[in-house]
This record gives sequence, structure tokens and C-alpha cells, in this order.
Amino acid sequence: MAHMAFTVGFDLDMTLIDSRPGIRACYLALSERTGTYIDADLAVTRLGPPLAEELVNWFPAEEVAAVADLYRAMYPTIAIEATPALAGAREAIAAVREAGGRAIVVTAKYEPNAKLHLAHLGLEPDAVIGDLWAEQKAEALREHGAAVYVGDHVGDVRGARTAGALSVAVATGPCSPEELRAAGADVVLTGLSEFPGWLSDYRPARA
Repeated sequence: MAHMAFTVGFDLDMTLIDSRPGIRACYLALSERTGTYIDADLAVTRLGPPLAEELVNWFPAEEVAAVADLYRAMYPTIAIEATPALAGAREAIAAVREAGGRAIVVTAKYEPNAKLHLAHLGLEPDAVIGDLWAEQKAEALREHGAAVYVGDHVGDVRGARTAGALSVAVATGPCSPEELRAAGADVVLTGLSEFPGWLSDYRPARA
């Protein structure tokens, strides 16, 4: 009996891409544009949560929505070219495909900008779903039938667990392996370069 191809979800920032250079540049430009000080070096050490959760550290709450719109509008011309893929990103997506699966991206990033990053880097997942953070990610993971979700943040672990997906964490973002394990990650890898080997072992185990 044929069974459905399994689906693997990936986070974007600090999982598939090193967005720190682009986001840092965008925060510096935003600071210059608004005349408001932003410690861009500090901000890029805590990537993962939605933009508004960072902006509220630098702007009055009533200004955050408008400033977020400005940031997102500036982002494509400043951040996309400055952002490389992380080691193993292409190989991880390819490994899912070679195993007969589907690879999707589920991210808290503004969806149009997430798609720009992927297109610029030539990464072609089967679907991209943006504007979802932590437990909210479970909505997309369930909708697409994801059996595995790969991310770098404890919020990603929570999203996977809420969706009933296996949580595979990569220690390439702001959270340490110990934090990821404590949050409930089923598997912790140093980075996506280890993912194809893990996947090849996981599939026979599933079968």
C-alpha cells in the first residue's frame, strides 16, 4: 500500500539562513531613518521571535506597528543580498526530496521577505508560510502534515511539539543545545550539515 510522502518543516532565520548580517544592516538603516538608537549587534543575538518583540525594546508601543511596516519595506533592498545560506541548508532540503518527501518553510518572518531570501539563494521549498511564531507554527505544520520540524529556537521546539511533530533542533541560533533539550527537542544537531545523515537513519527507523 502506497503511503503519503512525509513532510519536513524548516525554520528560516538561523536554521536555513544566517540572517544576522542583513538584519543588522536593516536595523542600522532603520535607526538612521527614524533617529532612534537601536543596538543592532544586540538585536541580532536574539533572532527568532516576531519583529514587534524586538522593536518594543527601542520604540514606544504605539509606534511599533508603523515602524515594523517601515522596516519590512526597507528590508528587501538592504537585507536580502547580505544574507547567506547556512552550511548544509541546500543539502538538507535535497535530502528530504531524495527521500521522497516534501520540504516546507514555516517562519515568523514576514512571508514576502522570507520568499525573497529563498529565491535569492536558490532554495526552493514546496511551500513557504510566514508570520507564525512558536505554538502558532503548529497551524501550518498540521495543515501540511509535517512529521518533523527543524528549527534553532526553543519557540521552534514548542511549535513542533504543539503540532505533534518530531522536534529536530539545530544549535546554530541563539539557543544552546542544553536550552533546546530542556525545551523538549527530540534531536539536537550542531547544524544542518548533520541533517542528511540523521534523516537517513530516521527513515529506516520509521519504516
